Amino acid sequence: MPANRLKANILILLILSFVSTISFTKEIYRSIDSQGRVTYSDQPSGKSQAIAIHNQPSRLLRYVRKVYDGDTIILEDGKHIRLLGVNTPEIESRQRAEEPGGVAAKKWLQAQLQDKKVYLEYDEVKFDKYKRQLAHVFLSNGKHLNLALLENGLGTVSIIPPNVRYSDKLTQAQQHAEKMQLGIWAMPEYQLKPIAQIANHAKGWQRFNATFHTIKKNRKYTRLLINDKIDIRISNQNLKAFPPLSKYLGKPLEIRGWVSRNNDHYTMLIQHPSSLIVR
Repeated sequence: MPANRLKANILILLILSFVSTISFTKEIYRSIDSQGRVTYSDQPSGKSQAIAIHNQPSRLLRYVRKVYDGDTIILEDGKHIRLLGVNTPEIESRQRAEEPGGVAAKKWLQAQLQDKKVYLEYDEVKFDKYKRQLAHVFLSNGKHLNLALLENGLGTVSIIPPNVRYSDKLTQAQQHAEKMQLGIWAMPEYQLKPIAQIANHAKGWQRFNATFHTIKKNRKYTRLLINDKIDIRISNQNLKAFPPLSKYLGKPLEIRGWVSRNNDHYTMLIQHPSSLIVR
């Protein structure tokens, strides 16, 4: 056989071998128990619902060394992968105290990764400011771990444009967990509070109710103001993801996110409409 043809055949075999490594089962089964908890399996049972899974050539096979926390894993090569679209409570470290629910999220993720094999799917922006890779993480059976964390109430939606892939599904998963009062949604630390309590806020992700009456815009941000001491701000480059902001004026709103303080001024950066809910 000519050398060129032999090389071509070897190349074809290598490609076919690679494709086979990223092929998933054709379908998996999703079940919800009597308490609203969501599980997945490659075997049907009871009232489970079949979910079709298609091959995703853009998903890359990688191996996990360890789980850092509920939304971050470390690969065999030492790279940190931050799960896109979800934020879980912090675990204790030298920089911060443990937040309620952080250990539960980490233990759940560790249990999912027993065979250490994952498939990574990237969105528009691949790295965050901490140089971590940003990805959607899937198991061999097609289970979407970012989504499952939210379905089981182990974290909250955290969508940062332009990485908005699966944002509707992620938001729906959170709504399910919230409705069923799963995980953090049953914890007193994450219950809705009046905006007047913002000055007494704990660190970490928070929920406040408020009504805004004024919009102000500068070169970088557009702000919805409660008064001269409290506002939320939206980056002007993200405004296209929102409806006209006038829709929010005079309406009872729930604001979700992190509080920043500058002297006696408090603000929350809102990056996606999923964090600003009309009630």
